[in-house]
Amino acid sequence: MKITEIRTYLMHAGAPSLKTWAADGSFGTQSYSKNLTGSRNWLFVKIFTDEGITGIGECSGWPRVIETAVKDLSRILVGEDPTHIERLWQKMHIAIMGHGLTGTVGAGAITGLDMALWDIKGKALGVPVWNLLGGKVRDRIRIYAHANTAEAALSLKERGFTAFKCGGVSDPVRKVAMLREAVGDEMDIAIDLHGPPWLTPADAVQVCRALEPYRMMWVEDPVAPDNLEGFRRIRQHSSVTLAAGERQATIFGERELIEDGLVDVIQPDTGRAGGITQMKKIAAMAEAHHIMMAPHSGSLGPVAEYAALHVLAAIPNGYILERIEDDWDGRAKTIVPHPVQQDGHIAVPDAPGLGVDIDEEFVARFPSEANVSIPVTEASGSYAPGTYKEHLYVQTRTRRGVYFPKD
Repeated sequence: MKITEIRTYLMHAGAPSLKTWAADGSFGTQSYSKNLTGSRNWLFVKIFTDEGITGIGECSGWPRVIETAVKDLSRILVGEDPTHIERLWQKMHIAIMGHGLTGTVGAGAITGLDMALWDIKGKALGVPVWNLLGGKVRDRIRIYAHANTAEAALSLKERGFTAFKCGGVSDPVRKVAMLREAVGDEMDIAIDLHGPPWLTPADAVQVCRALEPYRMMWVEDPVAPDNLEGFRRIRQHSSVTLAAGERQATIFGERELIEDGLVDVIQPDTGRAGGITQMKKIAAMAEAHHIMMAPHSGSLGPVAEYAALHVLAAIPNGYILERIEDDWDGRAKTIVPHPVQQDGHIAVPDAPGLGVDIDEEFVARFPSEANVSIPVTEASGSYAPGTYKEHLYVQTRTRRGVYFPKD
């Protein structure tokens, strides 16, 4: 079997509402045609073979730019045997290295192509991808949704969810206190403290210590992702469960977070971590350090979600999968079939390969219009008063007597 062609399918996906997105902001505030808001794009890739078997994958990180990277990598894949996945992964990685470290664009491109290769191999052998990864550890995957209000959290609880994540840096401790009081002790609560702006290490320590009494599932990205010393400082001064890793890619990008014990939960993004090949290796690294794996999936499309289900089904330290439960209504129309969900879990697919395909006609109805935005609005309160237009990466909290509650 040989690869004959590689095609890309880029679409502008609608944004979920603020109530169903764990952040102070959104995917962007710009309005586009077809009543779409935000700048979220989904990039799908298909690999075609001379035996009529096709594979589907998804690339994330910066989809509009990654599409060009996929097309560039295609020239070194056409003519290759798609079943030799590890060798082709190494070939793509080496090809990109001449341009510097892999980064988001390179890893995102490799991810979708690698995903499609696993899909082809599963179809060729007549088995689901999880079977190729060693078989099932579990038949269904626990998922968590997003909620920033008591109303949204209680709605999730009524629908059978046992975990959710809130977000934002405007007033995190009071937000968690309010949510814990609303849902009681039965639900797990995580909070994502990702910027902008990120907390300084000193402020992050204070926030993490203040969150300890609320028995957090985890505190995610309390400092900027490149600030490993900040993670070490939090480790020294707080016992809160820490999670990070969505912005790094491959075993090389996640290595220090895992080997230095800086997190309790590693969160590689299924669309930009380097593919199923790397997800399996990251999970093994994490397992050796007693670290759980909870793939990031906040802005991803539905094909990458399928890939995450296969990985989590096959690894012993699979913890939970992120899902925007009340997403843009076009999400369900983008793929066939839609995953089977019940009682806060998704059933592991049993069809050969990934078990999913895109509706190409539907995807084509939503061409990409933009793929970058300022993540939060001035009204979100993420920035100190009067500093929003500075768009800072890291910022010390002001009005500290209000920001850091005593109780």
